[in-house]
Amino acid sequence: MAFLEYTEVTKKIILRGMTEKIFVRILTLLIVAGFFYSLTGCRSGNTRPDLDSADSGTIRISVDESFRPLIDSEIRVYEALHPKTKIIAEYKPEGECFKDLDSDSTRMIIVTRSLTTEEERYYKEKYYSYPVISRIAFDAIAVVVKKGAPDSIFYKADLKSIINGDALSDKKVIFDGAKGSSVFRYIQDSLMKGGNIDTSRVFAVDGSEEVLKRVEENSKLIGMVGVSWIGNPEDTTQTSFLERVSIASLECRCPEDVFVKPYQANIALGRYPFTRGLYFILRENYSGLGSAFGNFLESERGQLIINRAYLVPGKVNLSIRKAEY
Repeated sequence: MAFLEYTEVTKKIILRGMTEKIFVRILTLLIVAGFFYSLTGCRSGNTRPDLDSADSGTIRISVDESFRPLIDSEIRVYEALHPKTKIIAEYKPEGECFKDLDSDSTRMIIVTRSLTTEEERYYKEKYYSYPVISRIAFDAIAVVVKKGAPDSIFYKADLKSIINGDALSDKKVIFDGAKGSSVFRYIQDSLMKGGNIDTSRVFAVDGSEEVLKRVEENSKLIGMVGVSWIGNPEDTTQTSFLERVSIASLECRCPEDVFVKPYQANIALGRYPFTRGLYFILRENYSGLGSAFGNFLESERGQLIINRAYLVPGKVNLSIRKAEY
């Protein structure tokens, strides 16, 4: 806000029909408003080059561990385009990411849910502004089994009965992260819908890569990981995993009694049952490096990286065509 110079000429112009006492009160309010505006700023246009910008500086972000391959790719491209920037991503369970959002050291998190109304109100009251929330992609949870395992096709009811202990089976379900895992939250909220979970049948390990390694070694394990860890046939690391584990097929969310895998088309058309959004939540009260990286994730280039990771872009249209054989 530009500074309003209080001169005798200014006062005479503004005081027409107004007492000097009222004028001083209004001027005081303007100065106070300008002070708070400088504190809170806004995403569109208010810059702080003394801190960081789209082209320079360092920030820390917290990312749901399920999306390490994708976000590593996004950061590599952004930093190549802006060599004076450094984006330090810390990969952890989703619950820990939300804790980080309330700290001064982390201004952006990338997670699988938006903020609740209560959370939005909390940030508004504490920081005088709402965080910026943007859904940048649609993701899926892939179910994986050991290569050559006899059971690689599941109804949702099959998985549910294993998880709650009803099934006469020695299978166990394994996922990434113990406390605060987005995969476990999905199991609780969307598959079990608050129902019982048999802790002797369900357990967590440290990260998605560890899930895949455990499944590779044990045919009695059913793994659940974000599809960005296993769904990209152009990624050499992921293709090496696919030589040792198989992506299971789940019952389709469609009229036909068919089974589908978490391919892009099935995610985009809502046919695959275990789908979820991918969001960034930004708490930055000026247009700095966090805002610039968020804009990049929403841009055509950032969305293309999402598309190449075999997730479904959230900001551009994805064309789906029938393949010719």
